[in-house]
Amino acid sequence: MQLFDRIAEMGHEQVVLCHDKASGYRGIIAIHDTTLGPALGGTRFWQYASDEEAIVDALRLARGMTYKNAVAGLNLGGGKAVIIGDNKMVSRELIFRAHGRFVESLGGRYVTAEDVGTSPSDMDYVLMETDYVAGLAGKSGDPSPVTAHGVFRAIQASAMHRWGSDSLEGRTVTLQGCGHVGFYLATELHEAGAKLIVTDIDAAKVKQVTDVTGATAVAPDRIYEQQADIFAPCALGGVINDRTLDQLKVEIVAGGANNVLLETRHGDVLEQRNILYAPDYVANAGGVINVYSELAGWDRERSLRKADEIYHTILGVFEIAKQEGIPTYRAADRLAERRLRSVGTMVRTWPQWPNK
Repeated sequence: MQLFDRIAEMGHEQVVLCHDKASGYRGIIAIHDTTLGPALGGTRFWQYASDEEAIVDALRLARGMTYKNAVAGLNLGGGKAVIIGDNKMVSRELIFRAHGRFVESLGGRYVTAEDVGTSPSDMDYVLMETDYVAGLAGKSGDPSPVTAHGVFRAIQASAMHRWGSDSLEGRTVTLQGCGHVGFYLATELHEAGAKLIVTDIDAAKVKQVTDVTGATAVAPDRIYEQQADIFAPCALGGVINDRTLDQLKVEIVAGGANNVLLETRHGDVLEQRNILYAPDYVANAGGVINVYSELAGWDRERSLRKADEIYHTILGVFEIAKQEGIPTYRAADRLAERRLRSVGTMVRTWPQWPNK
């Protein structure tokens, strides 16, 4: 991989490769764009197959955070961190304190929070070394309920656009990923009267969802071929690809996972096949809204109200797509880029000197 070419192509400002010998910590912090404010994005802890895979994941996730924060109307830029390793390890203090020191070294350009493989208790270790961390236990805490609520509203908006009603009564939803977000989303969908078909690589997580919702469980590789109305990916990214597209038997794709499209051209294929796609970083913005609420001093109710706005944002994306004759993923980018341009061209009226 030509790293600088990739950074230039994707528009990143900074990428930091971090290593701490004592703890065995290996991390990557990617800052994509700080036009709207400090880069905010969670820390992902994952066993990557290679260093290159980890770097590419950090770059894609950071860029997604820029667009997610912009579309959500937050005064934040986009960034992301990944830690390479086994996220099931028990002794976590040294790893996350080392991570906190590298976050601190950026002087507030990047604010971290939890993500896949990390938790509010991990962020407490990060807090020992830096104040540039959110998603803390006792404050905004686990963002999963707010993320799931935003995805639920995105699904409702998609249903309204496709079928003229946002009722999910009797609709069949295939849910991929029964982790925190998947569990809360499954609960809301069940309460709305949807029929659920679920899967996860962790059988215990599947059981937790089926026990609460009465969902039907299938093997991970069978989820794509199920006949359903809506596919809700809530695991890792890249699940809409050449292999899975031919298996999908749904009318809507809307979920909580990041980077659902393996490549942008797969969004074009969804459009060609008349499958409505709710762009992932719009649908799952509830998580970053929850984290922003901690920085802004909002309570949980205000966070949920802000997440409710995802319904109208998704409908706005669909309207741009219709007016301009473009796929929905491109329409979402247009919406984000409009805000980035607008704020980026604002004239600063406060004195810049001597406050360097």
